[in-house]
Amino acid sequence: MDVDTIRESFDRVEEKQKQYASRSQEIIDQLIKEIELAITKLQDGNLDQSAVLAQLKAQIDEITPVAQFEGCQKELNLAIAKYTKLLEKTFHSDISKAYRDVEMDTATINEIIASHFYRQGQFEIGDRFSSEAQVSESDILKSPFLEMHSILQAMRQSRDLGPALAWVTKNRDKLLRYGSSLELKLHELQFIEMLKAGKKGEALKYARAHLSPWANEHQAEIQKVFACLLWENRLDQSPYGDLSSPSQWKELESELVRQFCGLMGQSHESPLAVTVAAGAEGLPTLLKLASVMQAKKQEWQEMKQLPVPLDLPKEYQFHSVFVCPVLREQGSEENPPMLMPCGHVLSRQSILKLSKNSTRAFKCPYCPQEGTVAQCRQLYF
Repeated sequence: MDVDTIRESFDRVEEKQKQYASRSQEIIDQLIKEIELAITKLQDGNLDQSAVLAQLKAQIDEITPVAQFEGCQKELNLAIAKYTKLLEKTFHSDISKAYRDVEMDTATINEIIASHFYRQGQFEIGDRFSSEAQVSESDILKSPFLEMHSILQAMRQSRDLGPALAWVTKNRDKLLRYGSSLELKLHELQFIEMLKAGKKGEALKYARAHLSPWANEHQAEIQKVFACLLWENRLDQSPYGDLSSPSQWKELESELVRQFCGLMGQSHESPLAVTVAAGAEGLPTLLKLASVMQAKKQEWQEMKQLPVPLDLPKEYQFHSVFVCPVLREQGSEENPPMLMPCGHVLSRQSILKLSKNSTRAFKCPYCPQEGTVAQCRQLYF
């Protein structure tokens, strides 16, 4: 899907609309000026009314407002028509051809949808959906996200880091096992906020109590924070101005969501949102495939696998299941994924076929580098 082309076409429509609005206003202002001038002449009483009105009519005829309005409208309509055709060509109104009837667990799907609403903080909608879809244990789905959004709300609305710091303190051991430095970042931001509020003494005490324990592993970072004391009243003009930027709050909010969801064993992004976005990316290919197969009088939905690859962006590529790009077969214990010296990954059977079951070097099918079977290492996902 060429989004850039659609955007360019929309920009042209927008520009035409602005030009039309500007030109229309000029014409209207000109008409108002002529009418006001005629009214002034009529109020004077010394001029013949018929002559004044005849002169006004002549001036309006010279301006030709109707013709100018029609000309501008015609150009705008033409731009809109082209944009509409582009949308119709790009977006298919009937996407049912790409639908594949797959058995799904309705209860699980409903839990995913309810969880999506709770994850987004739309608790009222989530409760209503859970009630109507009869989602069991909806409170269990909702509870952790209530806590997460109460923390985020405190950060966004009142710049209060208290709830966030309480949460990281409670989960300190788990976070440290994951190598998280979220607690340190929150303490640093609290220190910076104290400095910005002119509480230098309190900030120094706070740093000694909460930043010093991190000094051994994060010395350079903490030294940078302490250097902010020298720029107390002009921190935004200092070399450390980025530490006082509002973006720090946004970054910490995102980091907290990642860590919070990570401790729950979930992705920081909504699985439902990712699935819908990935489906939208692959939809044009599936629609084109369906049209081609229909022309050949073949039913693609009966195939066990797609005859063409779906090239999705990296953010939609997950490798919990490995599929060999050569044999196009799913990996298994008998045929596991193997890492070649060049960094590409093939199945063991593919590597054995390429090497012809010998010890001699063979070329990678995706790059010029060569390797041997002995140099390949099994991967574990």
